[in-house]
Amino acid sequence: MSTIETGMAGIRSVLGFLHDIWNTLGAWVSSRMPKRLYARSLLIIVLPMVILQSVVAFVFMERHYNLVTRRLSASVTQDIAALIDIYQKYPQDNDASLLKKIASERLNLRVDLLPGGQLPPPAPKPFFSILDQVLSQEISRQIKRPYWIDTVGNSNLVEVRIQLDGNTLQVFAPRNQAYASNSHIFILWMIGTSLVLIGIAVVFLRNQIKPILRLAEVAEAFGRGREVQNFRPRGAIEVRQAAFSFLEMKRRIERQIEQRTTMLAGVSHDLRTILTRFKLELALLEDNPDTAALRRDVDEMQRMLEAYLAFARGDVGEQPALVDMSEMLREFAANAERRGKRASARFTGPPIVQLRADAFKRCVGNLVANASRYANTVEISGTREPRWLTVTVDDDGPGIPADKRDDVFRPFLRLDDARNQNEGGTGLGLAIARDIAGSHGGDISLSESPLGGLRATIRIPA
Repeated sequence: MSTIETGMAGIRSVLGFLHDIWNTLGAWVSSRMPKRLYARSLLIIVLPMVILQSVVAFVFMERHYNLVTRRLSASVTQDIAALIDIYQKYPQDNDASLLKKIASERLNLRVDLLPGGQLPPPAPKPFFSILDQVLSQEISRQIKRPYWIDTVGNSNLVEVRIQLDGNTLQVFAPRNQAYASNSHIFILWMIGTSLVLIGIAVVFLRNQIKPILRLAEVAEAFGRGREVQNFRPRGAIEVRQAAFSFLEMKRRIERQIEQRTTMLAGVSHDLRTILTRFKLELALLEDNPDTAALRRDVDEMQRMLEAYLAFARGDVGEQPALVDMSEMLREFAANAERRGKRASARFTGPPIVQLRADAFKRCVGNLVANASRYANTVEISGTREPRWLTVTVDDDGPGIPADKRDDVFRPFLRLDDARNQNEGGTGLGLAIARDIAGSHGGDISLSESPLGGLRATIRIPA
């Protein structure tokens, strides 16, 4: 391998490593990001504002605030240094009244001469004080004498003591003369305006999110077969366009269902008329083995016709209603017992659920009938959670192989060795059940039962 190829391989390795790090970091950030649109939109608005305010505050505190404080402290230190020079270079009266007068009238400082040259012990230092730090630096740089300062004791004054020959110069300076004390006003204005802007953003953003949430509710209700009244497109142009597209799609689906239902009603009427003729003609014939076989064929055709129509119709016209699930499951268990099976039913949670009663009865009934046909024991259980309704049907029958459990939901499919293979069956029982569960916004899954047979689980939003 040449040197160039070796270098390219190293570069690709580094790029791959950086790509993995980037993907890992992106996944970590995504896992901690809010999931709802409102929270994400609010974060998009608030986060840049917080970053901008933080940068502005840092620049202000670092540049303007520190610079102004340093210059004010340097100015006060220069005044103190000038007073020391006057005291040492020019003759003074006994009580230094002239020096005090100059300091008070010209420099806005209060000065006293304390006998003795001893300084008090160091005062407690504040945890965070730019004034204490800057003023100490300026006194050390300009005066170069032992000193003592107190920036904590009196909130309006700063006390400075300078050790002289035989005396101690005590100086009281106004805090605002050595310190930019009004900087907090800028911080308060910045925080106040930020809160106002964030409040306005929250109000406007909530109004923009409401139409999206309303559209999602209507779409979910339509998926469950429920009709939502008084829905009108609102919000931004894009949201209105999505709402108009949904309404148009809803109208097309309803028109297609209506046309299919009308066609099926006509087909059902025509076929039932022919079957009725067959029954009448068979009733006029003498009873013999041939006519008995024909009657069985006609009855089988009748059942198959009803199954086909039920699968194609899907009971779309039924309106949701409140149903007592506990009572419904007990009825299915009683029907299974009448067929000579051992059956039981139980339900946990609030039993009253809103759904399409006849359609859901057909869904659960198909599963219970399928279990009763191939098993001796059937257990029906239901659970009502805060958002979901779950119904399971367990049996001790032969079950269905794991690799064929998805195939049995296909319409008209009849597996040779599967348990839904029955004489005269149409292969639509599980397909109809899954279609009904899907029209309620849920699904049906098959798994192994604790009884040794098959478990069918219906899970729909409650």
